[in-house]
Amino acid sequence: MTIASLDLASLLCSRLCHDLLSPVGALTNGLELLAEERDPEMRQKCFELLEQSAASSANKLRFFRLAFGAAGGFGEMVPVAEARGLVDALVAANPRVTVQWAMPDDMLPKAAIKTLLNLALIGMEALVRGGVLDIAGEVRNGASELVIRATGPRIAFDPVVGQALAGTLAPADLSSRTAPAAMLHQLAEGLGGGFQVHVAAEALVLGAVLPVR
Repeated sequence: MTIASLDLASLLCSRLCHDLLSPVGALTNGLELLAEERDPEMRQKCFELLEQSAASSANKLRFFRLAFGAAGGFGEMVPVAEARGLVDALVAANPRVTVQWAMPDDMLPKAAIKTLLNLALIGMEALVRGGVLDIAGEVRNGASELVIRATGPRIAFDPVVGQALAGTLAPADLSSRTAPAAMLHQLAEGLGGGFQVHVAAEALVLGAVLPVR
């Protein structure tokens, strides 16, 4: 699978805009309500809506800045705590999802952090009825090894995302939904690494091995 950089960047931008549309739209609605509302109690509720929407927008922007973008530059190590804070902030918006961490290392290579964030996002989206998101990873034998497991009463995983991770999705079939997985495939391929995907009725397991360079 060979994807032009411009096409992939465009689709990633589309994905970013899609995910930000809801909280930004809620901000607009909240401002319109606030301008018309005179009741003190209702105005307070409008302020709460604005605060929640602003926080959601900021959390998603910070997440995607590192997951899709070049935050911090290239090639350096990134604190695991930074990635954990970004994932925890997104999970906090969904009370039906719990995240559990097993990360013995304080730092991981930038490529591993970007992969972790994107795989965690795939795992979160698979838990349509809630559940548990387990995230584990370490650097061992010269490679970053990551495992993300989503377990819940119903797993929603689009096989096309798996094809994008494996590099078997035709460029013509790429969409904003599958662009992050296609980006991960190109990232892993450039490092000589790869992914494993296992899907069951109540579990999704995503694994990645990325040689450290």
